[in-house]
Amino acid sequence: MFIPLHDANQLRHIKRQYVTLSIIALNVFAWLATSLGGADFAQATVIGLGYIPSVAYDIAYLSPELELVPAPLTYVTYAFLHADLLHLGGNMLFLWVFGDNIEDALGHARFLVFYLACAIAGAAFHGIVVPESQSPLIGASGAVAGIVAAYLVLHPRVKLWVLAFSRIPLRVPAWTALALWILYQFAMFGLDRENQVSWAAHIGGILAGAVLVVILRRKTVPLLDKRIQTPDAAKLENEIAPQEVEPHAPRPWGR
Repeated sequence: MFIPLHDANQLRHIKRQYVTLSIIALNVFAWLATSLGGADFAQATVIGLGYIPSVAYDIAYLSPELELVPAPLTYVTYAFLHADLLHLGGNMLFLWVFGDNIEDALGHARFLVFYLACAIAGAAFHGIVVPESQSPLIGASGAVAGIVAAYLVLHPRVKLWVLAFSRIPLRVPAWTALALWILYQFAMFGLDRENQVSWAAHIGGILAGAVLVVILRRKTVPLLDKRIQTPDAAKLENEIAPQEVEPHAPRPWGR
């Protein structure tokens, strides 16, 4: 539907989005490692670290040499693997544009919890929809979908630069692009069950992100852009705000 390019939304509480950058770096490293390791290594990694619903529900079992981590850990590990460069690039671009402001609103530690929880929710809902599937689920889409939902809850009026239909540059309010993107996920979930894309994982991430951002955000962070304030505006407000006069002893005129 659209490719996000830039949002006019400065950081207010943190100096740099360290967790977002670390997650991007880890995803890139994982993709490079699996890609450079050869086809057999990549396939074994996807099977061993991807989320397989039938294995998670004890319907099927992996042979010991393919079981790289316990099945419960694959609710997280799957989100750091990607099928190809396009899959990786799309998810990381969304994370780059929107992740910093969610990290800013939550704080570093709570943002990490938020991200992993959205990834878990994406895998969990995927498993509920197709519990007998033996195909590994991989990709950060569930966690990224949670970030998109959280951004819509916090910053619907912020202006975004996007490429509509991957070709047309437009500057639009966030709610226009993100609400349409979320509606598209729900529509495709109902219409396209046979596609390789797990729309269910997107839905799980969206629902988790919309709820968790309300719970985990800083107390001073408003919802729905009820207070849009740039750092310059905040400084100006402090300068012109009336100051409280402290009582002091009377001062004689002159010296």
